[in-house]
Amino acid sequence: MNITIISVGKLKEKYLKLGIDEFKKRLSKYCKLDMIELDDEKCPESLSEKDMEIVKNKEGQKILSKVKSNSYVIALAIDGKNLSSEELAETMSKLAVRGNSHITFIIGGSLGLADDVLKRADYKLSFSKMTFPHQMMKLILLEQVYRAYRINNNEPYHK
Repeated sequence: MNITIISVGKLKEKYLKLGIDEFKKRLSKYCKLDMIELDDEKCPESLSEKDMEIVKNKEGQKILSKVKSNSYVIALAIDGKNLSSEELAETMSKLAVRGNSHITFIIGGSLGLADDVLKRADYKLSFSKMTFPHQMMKLILLEQVYRAYRINNNEPYHK
């Protein structure tokens, strides 16, 4: 299986980079992983609703330009479906059985995802009703994808 993670914003924090590198190494046993980091749009702290939409749309176009047409797209969105780790593992397993050999996860920037990106998504996934820094979501997502592979292979992993 091929897994692509497209995210807006460059990772700067060393502790997150170390965690991400660890899970990238662990996942290499299970899948081909490609991580694409896109530059976020620079904007002032206070934006009008219209300006926020413009920024999200610019970021959205960058995201969509990296999505392969044959990929099953899972957008991380606060209003998406909440899954347990076991349910995510089952979802990924079913996708593989149905012949979806490429899954693309999308993590938006600080303002969220553009409507065009959400429309392109085949599935919207939420990790919580809480808001997390998008940099941290990369690490959390990688850990959950790794956990899903362990579950699907009946391999032990802490609960």
